Amino acid sequence: MTALEAAAERWIAGYFNERHLVRTRDWVVELDASADEALLVAALTHDIERREPGGPVLDPRRQRWDDAGYLRAHSERSAQMVEGWLQAAGASPRLCSEVSDLIRHHEIGGFPAADRLQAADSLSFLEVNAPRARGWVEQGRCTPAQARAKLDWMLDRIALPQATARAESLHARALAILLSS
Repeated sequence: MTALEAAAERWIAGYFNERHLVRTRDWVVELDASADEALLVAALTHDIERREPGGPVLDPRRQRWDDAGYLRAHSERSAQMVEGWLQAAGASPRLCSEVSDLIRHHEIGGFPAADRLQAADSLSFLEVNAPRARGWVEQGRCTPAQARAKLDWMLDRIALPQATARAESLHARALAILLSS
């Protein structure tokens, strides 16, 4: 683990979704044992904007989970926050740019490293955050069908065949959690 990766772990400590971020990094390593520092740091920090108030809000009762405007705003805000943190940590301009670019694409993929990050994000979500989907239903944030749509989208957006195979069992487990009474 590089010093910057360790610093990123400390920076995300205490964040309500810290485990999701750490598991995203772990899934990146499982998908690509030679993943570079930019991809590992991006995995650890890709959703950090949700830690701070004032960010974009998605209402699943009115918007689809893949709402382009929301995804763009979420990714951009996270990228800007992480880039500022990286600059303060003394990271090189090149590394700042690479990490920011990955975070800007973590929801949509589009190039090999971003596709790996997106796949790892989905794997981690299905593994770690499946109980949250049930909680959204119990809190009235969305219907069971809308929560299932989120779980389905997290599986369907994966572009890497080796990740899809792994995600299918996690998706089935997540659906079982959602549908349990």
